[in-house]
Amino acid sequence: MTLQIYLVFILTFIIYIIGTLAYSARIVGVKTGRIAVASAVFNVFVLIQRTANTIQAPLLGKTVDNSINTGQTSSLLYIFRWIIFSITLATIAGSILMPTFIRVFNELVVSFSVYRSLPKLIFHAFSKSGIEQFRNSISIPKKENLYELRNFSKTPRKVMLLNMIAFSVSSVSILSALYAACLSPNLRTTCSTLSSVINSISTIFMVIFIDPYLSMVTDDVIRGDCTELEFNRCIIFIVVGLIMGSILAQFMLVPASKLIVVIAKLL
Repeated sequence: MTLQIYLVFILTFIIYIIGTLAYSARIVGVKTGRIAVASAVFNVFVLIQRTANTIQAPLLGKTVDNSINTGQTSSLLYIFRWIIFSITLATIAGSILMPTFIRVFNELVVSFSVYRSLPKLIFHAFSKSGIEQFRNSISIPKKENLYELRNFSKTPRKVMLLNMIAFSVSSVSILSALYAACLSPNLRTTCSTLSSVINSISTIFMVIFIDPYLSMVTDDVIRGDCTELEFNRCIIFIVVGLIMGSILAQFMLVPASKLIVVIAKLL
C-alpha cells in the first residue's frame, strides 16, 4: 500500500471520530440549557465530517488509475473495504469516547460564554489549564447507559433505520464511484463526478429527516415533555445506527458501484 492510502486510513478514522463525537454536543446542550451554542458546535463538527470525506477521491486517484491500467480491480476492492472498516472502528471509538467529550464539550460551552470568541476559546483549550481540564474529563461509558440498549421498544426505529441508511450511503459514496470508474474505464470521468451527487443526496437526507428529529426531541426536553434519560437513549441509538450503517456500507459497495455504472451509461 502507498503512503496516500495510509493517509486516507488515518484521515478517514479522524474525520468519522469527529462526526460521532459531534452528537456529544447535543447532550451537552440539554444538560447546560445552552441549546444555541451547543447546536452551533454540533453543526461545525457535522459539517466537517460530512464534507471532509471528499478528500478520499484525490488521494486515491492514482491508485484507481493504476488499477485500471493493470486490470487488478480486486486489490482496489480490498483497499476500499479496509477504508470502510476504518469508518466502523472510528464510530466505535467515538462512541466509547463520548462520555469524555460530553464533559469536554460541557467545559467548552461554559467557557464560550466567558470568552465569547472562538479563537480565544481554542487558545484556552490548548493552554495548561485547558489540558488539565481535559485530563480531568476522561471517563468511560457508564453501565446504566449501556443498559439503555435493552430498551429497544422505546427507540425511534424509523429514525434509526433512516439514519443507518443515510450514513451507509455517505460512507460508501466516494468509494463506490471510484470503484465504478474501474468497472467501466471508458466512463471513469462520469462515474467519478457522480460521487458528489450521491454524497449530497445523503447529506440532504440527514438534514431533512435526522437533524430535525433531534432538534424536536431537544425542544421536548426543554419543555419537560421528554426526560434527559430518554434523550440520551435516543442519542445512543443514533450512534448505534452509525456503527450499523458503516457495516451495511460493506455490503453496499459493489452493488452501488454497479448502479453508478448503469446511471453513467444512461446519462
